[in-house]
Amino acid sequence: MTSPYTSLALGIIGAGIMGERMMNAVLGQDGATVRIAALWDPAPAARERIAARFPGVPVVSDAAAVVAASDCVYVASPPASHLGHARAALAAGRSVFCEKPLAVDLAEARAFVAEAGSRGAVNFPFASSLGVATLAQWIAEGAVGTPQRLTIEVAFARWPRPWQEDAAAWLDAPQEGGFTREVVSHFLFLSRRLLGPLDGLDGHAVFPESGRSERAIDATFRAGGVPVLLRGRVGETAHDDHNTWTLEGETGAVRLRDWAIAERRGEDGRFAPAADAMPNERARPIALRRQLEGVARMTRGEPHALATLTEALEVQEVVEAILASRQA
Repeated sequence: MTSPYTSLALGIIGAGIMGERMMNAVLGQDGATVRIAALWDPAPAARERIAARFPGVPVVSDAAAVVAASDCVYVASPPASHLGHARAALAAGRSVFCEKPLAVDLAEARAFVAEAGSRGAVNFPFASSLGVATLAQWIAEGAVGTPQRLTIEVAFARWPRPWQEDAAAWLDAPQEGGFTREVVSHFLFLSRRLLGPLDGLDGHAVFPESGRSERAIDATFRAGGVPVLLRGRVGETAHDDHNTWTLEGETGAVRLRDWAIAERRGEDGRFAPAADAMPNERARPIALRRQLEGVARMTRGEPHALATLTEALEVQEVVEAILASRQA
């Protein structure tokens, strides 16, 4: 177990988009809360890219070497490999910080959560988002009064998004990919965290092209008893990625727009951003650094705000139920 007086040794498995973002977050720290102990990716080209771009990062020969060098292992590989790496880390006495979803098989995910206990967490950055903290404060102060309805809308010009094209082989495959797993899951977590348990699902997904991920979803459910309407579409907007999470109540409404911008509805019916709101490009690195602080606390066995394995499993249950109700 890492000492509170030393930096956490974080190992990274997977050098894709998220692995590289986490490396940048570690290297962008003001202090030494976390250091990169080792990195491995199965693709030689990926390892070479990281070695050239981040010469100070120890690139190792296999996943076992990452586990051996680390206090905590960050699993940022494609979903089908998550549990194999996570179990290896836990077996060696390490903690685990995993990308979502936990697994591609729900039964396997349930079994893992039962055996892992509190030794792991999942990277839902909304747990450390400044915009979400503003929403939570407004809600606590009575900005919406008694919540009456929640609307979640996500839209993409195409899927995968342009910056994800290198990972299209799995991101656009129905077994592991799709925007419901990759994007909607974050907003389901946000709903669970701010409002309560998710239940009462009725939804479906549209898969118009064989061998590719969904292009539309519609669902209704409840979050802490609040009715939720969820809508997701590919190809009905010019935006690469546009989303809103809007909570309305008897006295007002608040929303999170485009991942990061907290907004409150005024008397004129228009939404206005918080004074300190910032776009996701600026907000995301801050949230990831705050996530790293949570990873250090989790590994030391201290209280933290990261998404628990149980919360992540509840989100995955809803995601997979939507995707299982297929329409051609």
